[in-house]
Amino acid sequence: MLRTIILGTCVSVQGTLEKKLPDGRIAVRVGTQVYTGTPVAA
Repeated sequence: MLRTIILGTCVSVQGTLEKKLPDGRIAVRVGTQVYTGTPVAA
């Protein structure tokens, strides 16, 4: 499932959901890289 996260004030990344973290952030995979950030509200 594709998810979008916010990494900073104006940087967003869209990738495949990797895992949900206990603090509310999620990790998404883009190719070989995994990024962690705050999910964008639907």
